[in-house]
Amino acid sequence: MSVVQEPRTKASSGATRSGRLFVLELSGDRIHAMNPDGSDRKTIVTDCRLPDGIVVDVDAGHIYWTNMGVPNLNDGSIERADLDGKNRSVIVPQGATHTPKQIHLDNDGGKLYWCDREGMRVMRANLDGSQLETLVEAGRGDQDSRDQTRWCVGITIDPKLGKIYWTQKGPDDGGLGRIFRANTDIPKGESPANRYDVELLFDQLPEPMDLELDLTHRLLFWTDRGDPPRGNTVNRVPIDKKAVPEILITHLMEGIGITLDVPGNRMFVTDFAGSVYSADLDGKNERNFLYAQGNLTGITYVEV
Repeated sequence: MSVVQEPRTKASSGATRSGRLFVLELSGDRIHAMNPDGSDRKTIVTDCRLPDGIVVDVDAGHIYWTNMGVPNLNDGSIERADLDGKNRSVIVPQGATHTPKQIHLDNDGGKLYWCDREGMRVMRANLDGSQLETLVEAGRGDQDSRDQTRWCVGITIDPKLGKIYWTQKGPDDGGLGRIFRANTDIPKGESPANRYDVELLFDQLPEPMDLELDLTHRLLFWTDRGDPPRGNTVNRVPIDKKAVPEILITHLMEGIGITLDVPGNRMFVTDFAGSVYSADLDGKNERNFLYAQGNLTGITYVEV
């Protein structure tokens, strides 16, 4: 396979960076690959089914993405393809997960983790889709699924400490969003619906969406698509001590996806109005380098 690399550029940290962004366009059911400034954009996958989350396994040469499908049909799925979009295959078939949202790759552990919105679950599987597990069950059945405070959306993991982080977004602009943490493995004798190790980290958030961890500096980042001033933002907070979240970026138009390039001291963010933003990890030097690109959801940055 061939992947076009961007010319090497200096990041704000002074390190030389070369990489690609992979961006999901929900409204066009497509996946795009591009340089981190938006140049050399290529559409590599078409005919998705409302794609929402994406990760890349560079070593294996694979991209993985979630298809939300039609929520009332319970027909979500997860697919895999080569970096150029070829050799596409379904690894988690329709119906095995309800409405899969953000997805996270644990390369060392050989696992994919994702949140299932209307399924009200945190789930994982092997990289080929086998050994499908439910790790957290926030509700079950049609009545529970109408309660949006149970909807699981964003996810990331801390492999060093064996922790999962996820968001339960709550109703649109409702101020009932929450962020939780638990062990990556269910404690012995417990069940996905009854785990003593689930911690509520933050509540009364406008509408938290996708999560990312900066494991070098031990910081949790997330997007929030709820009402201003706390919504339509990018936020961060230390994960090893109690602290008040810091708002880094404001005035997003329903912020969704976020990805970090920690060595390059930069983040990339998408919103539902079709913009892609870049900024330093402290929110400085914000730049909107793509706009009006359809409804954008997941985004990931990788070195290739």
